[in-house]
Amino acid sequence: MLIGKKRKLGRKIDEIQAGEKLEFTETIEDKDLLLYLGLSNDNNPLFIQHDYASLTPYKKPIVPQVMVIGMVTSAVSKYLPGPGSSVMKTNLSFPHPVYHYDKLSFFLEVKEVQKDKHTVTVSVMVENSEGKTVCEGLLDVCPPYPPKSITTRTMENF
Repeated sequence: MLIGKKRKLGRKIDEIQAGEKLEFTETIEDKDLLLYLGLSNDNNPLFIQHDYASLTPYKKPIVPQVMVIGMVTSAVSKYLPGPGSSVMKTNLSFPHPVYHYDKLSFFLEVKEVQKDKHTVTVSVMVENSEGKTVCEGLLDVCPPYPPKSITTRTMENF
């Protein structure tokens, strides 16, 4: 049970400024693809069948775009603003495909802080190892709220 235990939360709205940046890299591995495909039950042949994909303009299997979105939203949850954050809106495009084993570079930047709406706008750009943009756009993120103190009413829902 977590009640009363210290939890590390991300930065609150007053602690975030426009211009903050986050950069990191991730490589798409077989285990990542298999986990996604198993969890989602997505058997799109474009993602897993070399014979089918070779007959398309992609020439080889591609990574599901939602996996890239997951990596982006995970960075929000872990780092910018961090634990306790919630992605409220995404507006992302995928101009080039991501292929199996691609090494991706992620670039996130806080573009706007709206204290009255308790949101921050974060720009996203993801490049593959060839420098091609594979994902770009904006996120509206709700940073963590400061936790309220525990009272006797807190336990009413249990």
